[in-house]
Amino acid sequence: MIRKNDITQLLLCFLFCLISLHTVKAQQVSPAEHEASEGYSQRFTDSSASLKIQMAALQASQKNGNKEDEAICNAYLALTHKRLLHLKEFMKYAETSYDIANSIKSNRAKAFANTAMGYLKSYTDDKSQALTFFLKAYALFNTMQSYDQSAKLGADISYLFSPNSQEKVKKYADEGLSFAEKSGNPESILHARLAVGSYLSDLVAAGETNRWQEAVSFFNQTITFIEKNETKIDSKSNIGVAYINLAALYMNGPKPIDEQAFLSALEKALIIGKQYGIKSVYRSSMGLRGQYYVSKGEYRTAENLFKEGISYQQNLPYKDNYLLAAFYDCLKNIAAEEKDYKAYHEYDTFFIKYNKLKYDESTQQILQNADAKYESEKKMVRIQQLEQENKLQKKNQLLGYGISAVLLIGLVFMYRSYYFRQRYHQKREDFLQQQQTNNELKMELLEKETLENLAEKLSLERRLLQSQMDPHFIFNALGNIQGMILRKDMDLAVLYLGKFAKLSRRVLEQSRMETITLEEEIQTLENYIELQQLRLNQSFDYQIALASSVDEQLHIPPLLIQPFIENAIEHGLKPLEAFQKGMLLISFEEEQEENLLICTIKDNGIGLTASRKQKTDDSHRSLSTKITDERLLLMLKDNSQAKLEVRELTLDHDGQQGCMVTLYIPIL
Repeated sequence: MIRKNDITQLLLCFLFCLISLHTVKAQQVSPAEHEASEGYSQRFTDSSASLKIQMAALQASQKNGNKEDEAICNAYLALTHKRLLHLKEFMKYAETSYDIANSIKSNRAKAFANTAMGYLKSYTDDKSQALTFFLKAYALFNTMQSYDQSAKLGADISYLFSPNSQEKVKKYADEGLSFAEKSGNPESILHARLAVGSYLSDLVAAGETNRWQEAVSFFNQTITFIEKNETKIDSKSNIGVAYINLAALYMNGPKPIDEQAFLSALEKALIIGKQYGIKSVYRSSMGLRGQYYVSKGEYRTAENLFKEGISYQQNLPYKDNYLLAAFYDCLKNIAAEEKDYKAYHEYDTFFIKYNKLKYDESTQQILQNADAKYESEKKMVRIQQLEQENKLQKKNQLLGYGISAVLLIGLVFMYRSYYFRQRYHQKREDFLQQQQTNNELKMELLEKETLENLAEKLSLERRLLQSQMDPHFIFNALGNIQGMILRKDMDLAVLYLGKFAKLSRRVLEQSRMETITLEEEIQTLENYIELQQLRLNQSFDYQIALASSVDEQLHIPPLLIQPFIENAIEHGLKPLEAFQKGMLLISFEEEQEENLLICTIKDNGIGLTASRKQKTDDSHRSLSTKITDERLLLMLKDNSQAKLEVRELTLDHDGQQGCMVTLYIPIL
């Protein structure tokens, strides 16, 4: 005879089995996701085939109408384009994945989409947003017991918390390693071990030298793991990083170092960097090895090593300007140590060339990241607005249903009231729709105007900063400091370096300000002129005069006068004959009625005509004049008297030679 309790237990077991089967089915990887994952694993060995396979998986999921697979395939494509440094494609696929995932009820799709968005925010240096997305994805993957994904995310989250919160760095690195070991995936295990190793290395660098041996042992275990599973690890860059980190520990550890182990790790990292075109790994391995030989005083070995690296880079279709600049800088230092000034000059020429190219690439990358960050944030705000509008619309819809029900019940008794109420709501809805349309038009116009003004301002500020801190002036200043150090004129070098640092700091600070006081502007000019006096061996004098009516605390636009001081010195005073003493006069007067500060810059240099004959390339002065004209043009909105006047002084007309520049600056 079957009892009630037995029947109940059987039903519970059956229900539990159904739930388990549903969970297992939900965790199964679909064919499209599996194909996208396989393509993603080939991103290091064959990027073209990798993209082709993933695109095929995406097209299949779109054809089948499977939104979950479509979101996951887009996430994989985003991460592949991240590896290839294709920012636009990276952003497009990440945001598409996120949009699709938010339109469906799939935790797996949301986990992959948040992962892609986290890497996008991390790429554009938005750590706060990156952590938000990563933590959401981390929680979702943990819920689904997707240990390999949880391991990678735990490691990457620990990197984002470094160095501000060592406690959270350790927490997520250890969790990542625990998940990786559960997954049994060699790539996830290596990714997590690197995070733990990075934490140990940071402790050693922070002064806990007693943990150096623990860190070395951990990385040696990691290397042993790599050697056993190298064919199963797709992220070849992580293999190179493991060797680099081990070599860095040997380099910074107790002396004498284990040279054989140190050089062996660097050699393996170098092979990885060359084989898979991983610039950071190649750069670090060559740099560490060169530093080691320089520290030992083996300059020839170090020199040959750097030249070998330069030769290898020159033969590549795409040159690493950062690496070439670094190698030539190291060669300069070796030449300076050996007092080989001819070689130093030759290396310095190449260093300047590649350093400028590196700077241009870095600036372009920063601008691209800033644009991407802005566009991404703008889209996220729009999505939030749409979500709020949808919630409001649903609430209004429910409210309308309730009102309609009440009105239907009282239709017989309140027909007239119902009729006028309907008209009232209709008019109100029309009014709200019209108001919403007007607001949207206003927002679009305001956004367009704001973006145009912001772009113009950013462009002007960037070119202003470039003109204020001219690369030639910086290189000349650093060259002078280096020359003083080589001549062992340490007092003068320290004085020069102090003034140069003070000037650089002032220019960078004031370039971000809307206004500064006249006193601050004069201090900056004095600092700059004194630097030029030191550079030109006191070949000229200067004088700054203020009219008695001028208040030094009045506010003016920053960095407006210095370009003309530079023109006067470089093109007027510097070319003077050695026997002729230069003189630079700067005076300030105030026109209170017009609310203007009049700045006059006068020099007894060779004059405009002679300067043009000596040097036909007058682009530096043209750049300063053009930027100032543009700034003054923007100021015309508030003061129509703002302007610039340039006049050449002649012996016949003025009794002296040179040039005079008059600036009419609005007082803010």
